[in-house]
Amino acid sequence: MNKKEAGDTGENEIINLVHCPNCKKKLMLLPKNYPLVDVQCTSCVFRAQVKTINGKPKDTLLGAGWDIISKTLKSGYLVPATFVNFKWDDSQEIRFYPFIPHINLHNYQLSPTAKRANYKMFLYKGMNNLPYFVVFKK
Repeated sequence: MNKKEAGDTGENEIINLVHCPNCKKKLMLLPKNYPLVDVQCTSCVFRAQVKTINGKPKDTLLGAGWDIISKTLKSGYLVPATFVNFKWDDSQEIRFYPFIPHINLHNYQLSPTAKRANYKMFLYKGMNNLPYFVVFKK
């Protein structure tokens, strides 16, 4: 399974296994390539990013493109609330991070020989030190 397929599967698992942390109603997917967030509540204004990690919970996670998050932060908005769907062996843990400070985002640039040469991206770092809720565990 490639990264895109894993991400799509992870997003679908979120909407099937997790309810809105605000009002407990059903979550739904947003259209592909919607900026910054992947799911929203069917009832209230809650929206969140989804990250799927095929591995045990860890401290550093691959983010996404730096430009959109950088512009968002410069405009005074917060890093979106994030669900992280960790999957390994026959285990699964979905964590909900309601607040990720911008100091936990570290930007970097892909090499000139990468498939997306010189593309600016970011990592989430220090995730184990942030408050989170386990919203699903198998």
